[in-house]
Amino acid sequence: MSIIKLLLKEVEQEAQITRNMLSIVPNDKYDWQPHPKSMSLQKLTNHIAELPGWLTMAVTTDGLDFAANPYEPTFHNNTADVLDVFENQLADGRANLESTSEDELSKPWTLRNGDHILSAMTKYETIRMTLAQIIHHRAQLGVYLRLLNVAIPGSYGPSADELEKMAQFAS
Repeated sequence: MSIIKLLLKEVEQEAQITRNMLSIVPNDKYDWQPHPKSMSLQKLTNHIAELPGWLTMAVTTDGLDFAANPYEPTFHNNTADVLDVFENQLADGRANLESTSEDELSKPWTLRNGDHILSAMTKYETIRMTLAQIIHHRAQLGVYLRLLNVAIPGSYGPSADELEKMAQFAS
């Protein structure tokens, strides 16, 4: 199987888990944050929803310079809009990944802020970093939701909430 097909398979697996997590965010909690140094639930969910857009950046550009392109996040405060952003970014990222070549994935990609290089890696490594960022922030979202007493769906197997529900049905 080609690297691109393997990446697309992973993108789809992680997208389903992320979609499940984003879909349970309570609309009345978007302003909540667990600690003053933490992102609000609104900032976190919007960031997660935008991250698949980095798949497009990875395969269609040679890098990102925050000094030349300041980050302007979206600020949706309801689950339907956040999911729309996620699905649109995912579809665009998937389409661009499908249309690239494996040779393109070996080319360099640089993240910088002006002259300060934040990271320099291949486009393949940038895609893997993007997936890792989605997973990382999705886990962070899971902690937020747990603190809000929202039942958490499983990621790579059943969650404690799902196991508890299974045990109740088994008794």
